Amino acid sequence: MKPAIRIENLSKKYRLGSREFGGYRTLREALVEKVKGSWRRRRKLAEPHQGEDANLMWAIKDVSLEIQPGEVVGLIGRNGAGKSTLLKILSRITEPTEGRVELRGRVGSLLEVGTGFHPELTGRENIYLNGSILGMSRAEITRKFDAIVAFAEIDRFLDTPVKRYSSGMYVRLAFAVAAHLELEILLVDEVLAVGDLEFQKKCLQKMGTIAESGRTVLFVSHNLGMIHRLCSKAVLLHKGQVQAAGRASDIIETYLGEALEHRGLWERPDSCPPGAEVTLRRAQVLNKDNRQAGIVNCDDGFQVCVDYEVMQRMPSFVVGFQVRNAQGVMVFTTLDSDTARSPQPTRSPGLYRATCRVPSHMLAPGTYFVTIAAAIINQQTLDTHVDVLGFEVAESGCIRTRLNDRRVGVITPILDWQIERIN
Repeated sequence: MKPAIRIENLSKKYRLGSREFGGYRTLREALVEKVKGSWRRRRKLAEPHQGEDANLMWAIKDVSLEIQPGEVVGLIGRNGAGKSTLLKILSRITEPTEGRVELRGRVGSLLEVGTGFHPELTGRENIYLNGSILGMSRAEITRKFDAIVAFAEIDRFLDTPVKRYSSGMYVRLAFAVAAHLELEILLVDEVLAVGDLEFQKKCLQKMGTIAESGRTVLFVSHNLGMIHRLCSKAVLLHKGQVQAAGRASDIIETYLGEALEHRGLWERPDSCPPGAEVTLRRAQVLNKDNRQAGIVNCDDGFQVCVDYEVMQRMPSFVVGFQVRNAQGVMVFTTLDSDTARSPQPTRSPGLYRATCRVPSHMLAPGTYFVTIAAAIINQQTLDTHVDVLGFEVAESGCIRTRLNDRRVGVITPILDWQIERIN
């Protein structure tokens, strides 16, 4: 079977401080640029060769990939890795500097809010306009029209110019058009993050249906939970090059191992400061198998272990940690004094390990960071290190996924309920 997308040695180079000439220019701008270009070429010939121009930047470099029909592939990487540039080349928005791309089938893309929409036209008119841009006939668009409107939930505003739409309405309509028309390949960027949670869920379900129908999806997102849930394969880009490609769960773990501090492990980088009474030495996240981990399943409990050294006999103090999510929301704080199994109020000099077990289904899928500290409550902070641990809670086994319900929240606990008849 021939691949739906074949990318061979693809590269894209930009000149810093200049602009791409894909849009319209005035005659004056064209003449000035031509004179500048001629002057630059003469100067380059006159000057000795000193390597590549420092003002040139390779957004992507020598990227080669093959994506088979019906595959849903996630494209991940840090900001500036080249993900959006790659999608723009595949969408024919920009031309590559080197290399070639083969696309088998009609391609639809959802890269930016309102791409392909005319602000003065109504939602109804833009459905036909956008569908035509995607290569659909009027008969095809008409056949899918009612399904598009129902999915986008904009029937009340169908005959309103889209310039009066909110960003969320733009996204709903744009995605509905791209997802419902007869396309073989769908390219989706992080634009879905603009929609609300309920809409994102609908989009994920729709993309799953698209994949099951044999169409190909290339999906860019920083939401690793979405990538883990939606994609069978993933590609990790780093500084414009393919660093890894393969099964989505493996690639996510590779990415987390680099993007998150120490893959669930922190060790003090320096020696004990002079005069310290308590020193935090080490912290780690352990999975259900008691192995250090940068990714844990929602369905599994895990442990956070903090190793510390007491330098001199100390009165009552606590060791604990705080967990915050990727949006900066503090999820919870816990201290080793929370249970009766905490150490004695006075601790003698020596090495100690404090272990806290976090139950399954407590944290919603996502990225989390851990701050550790030792302190005398309401008096003195003995030692603290902010966001030194990072880990990911995968969506596998999450209660809201299993039951396909609409519950939202920072935590997703499964709580005990008792039902009794009282009359």
